[in-house]
Amino acid sequence: MKINFISPFTLSLVPFAAMLAGNNTKQSTPNIVLIYSDDLGYGDLSCYGYSKVPTPNVDKLASEGLRFTNAHCGAATSTPSRYALLTGQYAWRKQGTGIATGDAAMIIKPEQATMPRMLQGMGYKTGAVGKWHLGLGAETGKQNWNGLITPGLKELGFDYSYIMAATGDRTPCVFMENGRVVNLDPADPIEVSYIKNFSGEPTGKDNPQLLRMHPSHTHNQSIVNGISRIGYMRGGKSALWTDENIADSITAKALNFIESNKNQPFFLYFGTQDVHVPRVPHPRFAGKSGLGARGDAILEFDWIVGQVMATLKKLQLDENTLVILSSDNGPVIDDGYQDQAVELLGDHKPWGPFRGGKYSGFEAGTRIPQIVRWIGKVKPAISNTLVSQLDWYASFAALTKYNIKPGEAPDSQNGLKTLLGKSKKDRQYVVKQNLNNVLSIVVGNWKYIEPSKFVSINKYTNTELANNPQPQLYNLKTDQGETINLATEYPDKVNELKIKLEKIRKSEK
Repeated sequence: MKINFISPFTLSLVPFAAMLAGNNTKQSTPNIVLIYSDDLGYGDLSCYGYSKVPTPNVDKLASEGLRFTNAHCGAATSTPSRYALLTGQYAWRKQGTGIATGDAAMIIKPEQATMPRMLQGMGYKTGAVGKWHLGLGAETGKQNWNGLITPGLKELGFDYSYIMAATGDRTPCVFMENGRVVNLDPADPIEVSYIKNFSGEPTGKDNPQLLRMHPSHTHNQSIVNGISRIGYMRGGKSALWTDENIADSITAKALNFIESNKNQPFFLYFGTQDVHVPRVPHPRFAGKSGLGARGDAILEFDWIVGQVMATLKKLQLDENTLVILSSDNGPVIDDGYQDQAVELLGDHKPWGPFRGGKYSGFEAGTRIPQIVRWIGKVKPAISNTLVSQLDWYASFAALTKYNIKPGEAPDSQNGLKTLLGKSKKDRQYVVKQNLNNVLSIVVGNWKYIEPSKFVSINKYTNTELANNPQPQLYNLKTDQGETINLATEYPDKVNELKIKLEKIRKSEK
């Protein structure tokens, strides 16, 4: 499927003035752009060989770079995965790093070391655009949404930020720019609660006739744009986003950040809303994939990637910019709304050859796409090397010649050579975390999942969580789908990996 039409707004996103490009190409270190998708599965991209949705812009990126087939995020859900990425510390080491409410306090504390602060100290201009979902302010539920919320992203090392206050399915449904709600009318202040509704405000549960998209589970509280969310809010009508325009809005801000900093090294953390619920793609993409809103959202994500790459090229920055595309966790089909994602899935396999998905301790929960492009520095190839997103912190430190201090990014390892395709040495181990904070460890071809008494299936999303009261052991070389538990057959291997996992868990970090 090919989209042949381009709206005037689309064209306006790509800067035309190539002659305005700066001297950025003379930098000794590259710009860094992280395109961090949401709920995008290993099998959602056509360059990974499983997708029924064409993703030509991502495919081009992959053809010009290094495509990893054994890359892992830190956790099978958004907040802990993003926490681990930006701090270089496994989220399970710190309490309060689970899926954040929309009124959560800042989960990364200002005193913590962060990737953007590290790069800021090395002379980079730093920006965060799009999904955040790591909390804001000092106290949960105590933010003043009508003023400057602090601590915010500035205190973590971002010079500029334009973010969704939490995530698409949670209130408040507003953008925050440098700590303040965008387009807020002081005469219509915002109130937010995750405890009780505000008097007179309709909800999806009590007023389904007001909905254009109905919840399948849990998402039945305050209604914004005809879609009920998690959490309650009142006021701020002029500041509310329009769901169809989220991708356009954050993309425009991301491109503006790139253009504004073309004459100096910059780091952009670009968290897209795609493919997270509620899935409401722009009319340019709606109905175009044949797989419903979720497939259309993948088309929209691919467009975003094309816009970023076109802008870098227009500004003559594409050869001196390290671009990494990845996802915060694996895919989920029904995650709260009746959007026909299940009914229209067909034979599309967002999880690829793996078992599970978002929330799960099985491979599809944390085995994610990862593409690295840096023209002239990274040769186009496919890598089967075991890698982790936690290592981006230490790898960027090595790239910029920053000396990591004791206690900083404690779980991050320098994998720069692997990231750039100069080495095929596997990471010694990768630890992964599911919805219930049950851990698993991968060493070489072997994967061990610790026993747990939590439910085995997420009843809302119909996802296998890999929770089992018995230990699980899988050989990922011969059994990618984790169908045969070898724990009783190889008790020595189980004991070896159990001891290793416990040693890592108890290590002082």
